[in-house]
Amino acid sequence: MDDLAGFLRTRRARVDPAAVGIPTDSRRRVEGLRREEVAHLSGVSVDYYVRLEQGRATQPSEQVLDALARVLGLDETEREHLYRLARQRRRRAKAPGGRIRPEVLRVLDLVVGAPALIMDHRLNALAGNRLAGLLFARPMPGLNIARHLFLEEGERGLYAEWENCTLDVVGHLRLAAGQYPDDPRLASLIGELAMGSERFRRLWARADVRARTHGRKTFWHPLVGLLELHQENFALPGESGMELLVLSAAPGSPAEDGLRLLAGLGAVSTDDADSSDSADAHPPVNAPVRD
Repeated sequence: MDDLAGFLRTRRARVDPAAVGIPTDSRRRVEGLRREEVAHLSGVSVDYYVRLEQGRATQPSEQVLDALARVLGLDETEREHLYRLARQRRRRAKAPGGRIRPEVLRVLDLVVGAPALIMDHRLNALAGNRLAGLLFARPMPGLNIARHLFLEEGERGLYAEWENCTLDVVGHLRLAAGQYPDDPRLASLIGELAMGSERFRRLWARADVRARTHGRKTFWHPLVGLLELHQENFALPGESGMELLVLSAAPGSPAEDGLRLLAGLGAVSTDDADSSDSADAHPPVNAPVRD
């Protein structure tokens, strides 16, 4: 699903030659750096670097990876991704099973004033509290954020900053593909998204990686309007690959009022449903008997 050679090629094309001291003129037709330029700046032979980009050189040393990360201007997330890709042939991580401990579900139920959900590395929502279900207008088990974002056109309006959300999601899936290259369910999801979304195909080809642990998330809910929330991601202990996501509103903000209103609307809907069920179970006198 992901490989060191492809990542190096896309990062090389991103570097501005002038930023690393290489003069350019109008005759230059190469986007970014040439292979020989990366090799020279990194202190490795041109032949070795070419073999890296062709997938024919394996297990580069830490010194080589450090030099490449420096020349290519990688940030911390990209640097870790580079090292992970280089280690894939040595040790390939097994995809987590996806079982949620009962103690974690109890913690989830304690979050009552903000939408909260447990998500795996494939962006499947495995469980969620009541407000999360109201925000996304569906039960949490069965929701996949990537499918919701790219393939369900009717749901696109929920994300007030849809384009930024797509960057985050593709960057996350790139990281997951590097961490779990032998996960068939992840590969199937990526293939499904590529078949169904032209934007996903374009973003995936860029090979960008993102690790979002916190930040603003803005939703446009059809019942309560704009919700400017803050997302915090908490990695669960062990090798589960799961995270607890909490979407909170600033105290006294319109978003806090919106979440309170959403919770109230959900309570009314539940009461109406309970009343309907009660009426069906105990029909009034002279009510027609149903077959």
